Amino acid sequence: MVDHVEAGYQRAEAITRRAGRTYYLASRLLPSGGARAVFALYAYDRLADDIVDEPAPGITIADQTARLDALEAGLFSAFDANAHIDLPAGEADVVAALADSVRRFAIPTDTFIDFGRSMRMDLPGHPLFRNRYASFAELAEYTYGSAAVIGIQLLPILGVDRDNVETTAGAELLGEAFQLTNFLRDVAEDAARDRIYLPADQLAAFGVDDTRLMANAAAGHADSSVRRAVKHFIAVNRDQYRRAAPAIEALPHRTRPAIRAAARSYSAILTEIERLDGDVFSRRAVVPMPRRLAHAAASLVTGLK
Repeated sequence: MVDHVEAGYQRAEAITRRAGRTYYLASRLLPSGGARAVFALYAYDRLADDIVDEPAPGITIADQTARLDALEAGLFSAFDANAHIDLPAGEADVVAALADSVRRFAIPTDTFIDFGRSMRMDLPGHPLFRNRYASFAELAEYTYGSAAVIGIQLLPILGVDRDNVETTAGAELLGEAFQLTNFLRDVAEDAARDRIYLPADQLAAFGVDDTRLMANAAAGHADSSVRRAVKHFIAVNRDQYRRAAPAIEALPHRTRPAIRAAARSYSAILTEIERLDGDVFSRRAVVPMPRRLAHAAASLVTGLK
């Protein structure tokens, strides 16, 4: 198990460096033990997400469901340090590292059940499957497990007691803010998978329905109605970051810069979308690495703005 754990941390760091550049850069501002725990959390989430979103040719929904079930069962088995983890080697290593971090930081294990539920909501044919959401209230069922619980999982790593109600609420809100930013950045990618996460009632206020959004996706550019809707969601998202800012500033001094940096870099994606005049279909909005490095540097000396 010890070999699995160390190999898992190394693999988790590599996955985060490759696939989660914002998380990787921000995590480097944490004390080393905290950074490794974040890498393990991110790598597990990425493994689950890839099972759902990146199936190999010939893989069925039943296969995906079975793999997701096995990954989750492997994690819960790994919470017993002496248990055998019945997973492929790479996954077993990541799961062993995450279980080690869960024990070290007392990360609440029930959050992984909530996370798995949201992953299953993305699986066509699964009883929990959803690919359209009527309202933010309906979307909240998905974003709680896919985003808010990530904030909850991070709290003990950041040195915060989960009983701190205000900071916990802020962590959940920040996770949901990151998720809405992801939805805005990835509208085209999600549409290609026949998913629309932006709530239908909000889109309808700008004259955008399912057919119109999908037609824009097929054309590779956003019309004026879609652009106006996107700008509305940007305003909603910026308000989420604004309301989460006090919770960031309430974090311990040693861990605050990492979350500042992540929030700066994620919210900067919105600026990149604005540079495209809200055209989320023409190209994917990306924050250049020099700007992310600047966010990290600035986060060491100042608060979130």
